[in-house]
Amino acid sequence: MSADPANFDPMRPIGLIAGQGALPVIVARGMRAAGRRVACIGLADQYVPELPLLCDDFAEAGVVQLGKWLRLARRFGMREAVMVGRVSKARMHDPLRVFRQIPDWRAFNLWYRKLRHDRRSATLLTALAEDLAKEGLVLIDSTTFIPDHMASEGVLTRRAPTAEQASDIAFAWPLLRQVGALDIGQAIAVREKDVIAVEAVEGTDHMIERAGTLCRKKGWTLLKTARPGHDMRADVPTIGVSTIEKMHAAGGGCIAVGVGRVILVDRPAVLAAADRLGIAVVGMIDR
Repeated sequence: MSADPANFDPMRPIGLIAGQGALPVIVARGMRAAGRRVACIGLADQYVPELPLLCDDFAEAGVVQLGKWLRLARRFGMREAVMVGRVSKARMHDPLRVFRQIPDWRAFNLWYRKLRHDRRSATLLTALAEDLAKEGLVLIDSTTFIPDHMASEGVLTRRAPTAEQASDIAFAWPLLRQVGALDIGQAIAVREKDVIAVEAVEGTDHMIERAGTLCRKKGWTLLKTARPGHDMRADVPTIGVSTIEKMHAAGGGCIAVGVGRVILVDRPAVLAAADRLGIAVVGMIDR
């Protein structure tokens, strides 16, 4: 579900459910710039320290304490919420996860009954959103308040892709969409029409490091976008300054991202880092 900030009641707070990284901070700033009160639930051991300072109301809850999420939402007067920020997928496959974080009955029911046979990210998000909506908390498009940080069309940096990189993008973009349609990952690395690496559960940063190890020749290309039909309420693909730095360290020379489908986390800083390190960034229409 998406929403236009102009249609919101400015007296009602907008909710923010925040995981790791800088993205929740950028979203909170966007909410405030839109004239909204920000009521935030920071996921324990995930959110960055500066986030509470940007919020009108703030409280902490565990990743698997869905009942507490809803109690806080009612206390703060939330009716809509944006859910952003990483929660490590590796933690979801930890055999001791039940003991490291004690789930409440609602999370237990969601994970072990409703998701018993399918725990893919998209299925998890749909089930979570439906569960929250039944209790009066609607998750909305996580990009609603950050339009200036979305990838746009064309070359976004001073440096354009080389002819070889442009050829690799044309070759690999349809492959990336197929990888996404199979719900494998959001990114691939390519050099001379040879797929070096495909992102899976490890995430883009680790895939970049692996690609750099496998391809010692510099200048390879990273392609990243949301899968076809991706639910933009959560887990929207991102590129950050750290992505640019890891690309440079691993020998990458070009990044292609889906227009309106990838968030540049602090867009000015991302593109400045790319210019400084000589990496081309280009936005692709995701047809």
